[in-house]
Amino acid sequence: MTYCVAMSLEKGLVFAADSRTNAGVDQIATFRKLHKFMIDGERSIVILSAGNLATTQSVISLLNMRLNSDQPNLFGARSMYEVATIVGSTCREVIRRDAGQSQGNVDFGSSFIVGGQLHGERHRLFQIYPEGNFIESTPDTPYFQIGEIKYGKPILDRVVDYQLPLKDAAKCALISLDSTIRSNLSVGLPLDVLIYKSGSFDLSNHHDVTNEDSNFRALGEAWSQGLREAFAQLPDVEWE
Repeated sequence: MTYCVAMSLEKGLVFAADSRTNAGVDQIATFRKLHKFMIDGERSIVILSAGNLATTQSVISLLNMRLNSDQPNLFGARSMYEVATIVGSTCREVIRRDAGQSQGNVDFGSSFIVGGQLHGERHRLFQIYPEGNFIESTPDTPYFQIGEIKYGKPILDRVVDYQLPLKDAAKCALISLDSTIRSNLSVGLPLDVLIYKSGSFDLSNHHDVTNEDSNFRALGEAWSQGLREAFAQLPDVEWE
C-alpha cells in the first residue's frame, strides 16, 4: 500500500508521497511513487501513483517510452486535460492487457494523481481512477488523495483551503503523511515532497525526506504534543 496527496492552490501545487509497497515482519520494499516529466519553460508534469505496483510501473514505463513518438504522449499533449486523458487511457490499456493474461484473481487496479502546468494555461490537478476516468480539482475541492487515505484526511479537511500558502500546504502534507505512518505499517519513509510555484515551470523544489530528516521528526513530535495539549484543555463531559 502507499499514500499520496496533492493540492492545487492559488499559488501553485504541492505533491507528497511515501515509497513503501510491501510491509510485514520481514518484508519491506521501497519504490518511488512520484514521477516527473518536463520541458524547460514549456511544461511541467508530476504523476503520483498508488495501487498494483506492476500496473503503475507499466503505465509509467509506457508514458516514458512514448514521449516524442507518433502516439498520444505527454510531450505532445496540448493541455493538462489531454495529459490526464493520456494517463487514463494508458492505465486502461495496461489493465486490459494484464487482466487478459491472468490465471488467478488478481486486482490490477491503480490510481493516479496528475498535476502540472503547460505554457498558456493555469496549473491544474486531476485524480485518475482505475477505470481511466478522472475528475479535476476546484477551489472548493483543492486536494486529492490516493492509497491509504483515511488516517491523513482529518488534518487536510481542517487546514487546506485554496488560499493556503505553498509552504504551509507542504507542512500540512507532511503532517498528513506522519499521521498515516503512525497508524498504518504499509506506509513509510522515505517520502517525496515537491512544491511547484505556478508559472515557474520548475520542478527542482523536490525534497527527499528520510529517517535522518530532523525537520520531519520535529514536525511530527510538535504535532503530537500539540494534540495532547489540546486534548487536555477540552471541557469535561458530564456522564451523570
